[in-house]
Amino acid sequence: MPRDRSHIESTLRLGAAEPSAEFSAAMKKLLSTYHSAIKPMEQAFKYNELRQHEVTDGEVTSKPMVLFLGPWSVGKSSMINYLLGLHGTSQQLYTGAEPTTSEYTVIMHGEKFKTIEGIVMAADSSRSFSPLEKFGQGFLERLVGVEMPHKLLERVTFVDTPGIIENRKQQERGYPYNEVCQWFIDRADLIFLVFDPTKLDVGGELEMLFKQMKGRESQIRLILNKADSLTTQDLMRVYGALFWSMAPLINATEPPRVYVSSFWPQDYSADTSRGLFIKEETSLLEDLNQVIENQIENKIAFIRQHGIRVRIHALLVDRYLQTYYDKLGWFSDPYEVFQDIVNDPDKYYIFKSILAKTNVSKFDLPDKEAYQDFFGVNPVSSFKQLSYHCSWSAGCLLEKIERAISHDLPALLSGVSKAPDTPAPTKAAPAPPPPLPGTCEGPGCEEKPKNRWRRQ
Repeated sequence: MPRDRSHIESTLRLGAAEPSAEFSAAMKKLLSTYHSAIKPMEQAFKYNELRQHEVTDGEVTSKPMVLFLGPWSVGKSSMINYLLGLHGTSQQLYTGAEPTTSEYTVIMHGEKFKTIEGIVMAADSSRSFSPLEKFGQGFLERLVGVEMPHKLLERVTFVDTPGIIENRKQQERGYPYNEVCQWFIDRADLIFLVFDPTKLDVGGELEMLFKQMKGRESQIRLILNKADSLTTQDLMRVYGALFWSMAPLINATEPPRVYVSSFWPQDYSADTSRGLFIKEETSLLEDLNQVIENQIENKIAFIRQHGIRVRIHALLVDRYLQTYYDKLGWFSDPYEVFQDIVNDPDKYYIFKSILAKTNVSKFDLPDKEAYQDFFGVNPVSSFKQLSYHCSWSAGCLLEKIERAISHDLPALLSGVSKAPDTPAPTKAAPAPPPPLPGTCEGPGCEEKPKNRWRRQ
């Protein structure tokens, strides 16, 4: 007997109105702040070549992305079919007991049902998937987009992935599997890691996935699917075994939330914990709805964090350059001088000076080894110091990015976080907030680059 799905529409508020004018204005302001204050610094100091993460307009304006990961035949595709109500229709994702999903399938909203080849998706700059072209034609042949009209897809995008098969070598896939997974993990707003209670084996590929998700623990949700295939006693044992298997892999003080249910349209098996499964499913739907509702807040936080990293990178490159010019003598070899600085930055206090003279957390600093590779392909002559990135009319790049991190983006976040039906009380102008982590303000906070075009 098919299961009632009415609670899905009500919990996810699929009958809600279109995005408000305030949402559109906030998104427009966010894009403007990124292009005017952060992107110029990105380009001047070639940040994308350090992190290999290019932020595009399509990524900023895209809907929240939910990524489904896990071993083969655990019910990832069935779960997507269930959430979208596709079972028994011509649009349903193919499922089966054997490994069926060999492609990365992006399910998104469209005016009519159609499939889009990966090559076409990568060539369309208006989408957020154009950077995937760097993984080669072998991967693009395994990337497919599916568009369909659906209320839920108007608010979120699902990504179904090939199942983890522990006895398969990376080379056999024909594309860099770990790098592709990392690309999707970095952009996912929610990561559903799905497991079958009858197979909880942890192998090399799964261990690598957890390493790649380091720092994204708050986005991970563990799904113990097909839970009605076990008795209550066996389910308790499997639940404990899941945590036992995952504990060495999850580097977090608080473990991820685990949802225990059966996500497909058939009714729950008899003599199982039906009430528990219904509550768990409702909790998962509320979790998903929270991510959807917080879309603009998450985008602002993401761009601000990105701006903090770009600022730190620019300060480090500036310190490398300053040290290089200080140490360069009349008869010294420029190449040897700079190589000595890059190979042993601690001898010249490159990173320590950044921590001492700027409000930067040591946990936000990149790896020192990353700059050996960075300067290996980007010669020192291709950069100018921060003091040279100033003009009379536009000011300094560093001042712009710090203003965006300290004031513009927090103000935008505060504005969209206020309830629309709550009038703001009239009060005197508040005192300026203290500096936020990753920013620098106030006298003596850091050595500001002098604007050569303004009288000091």
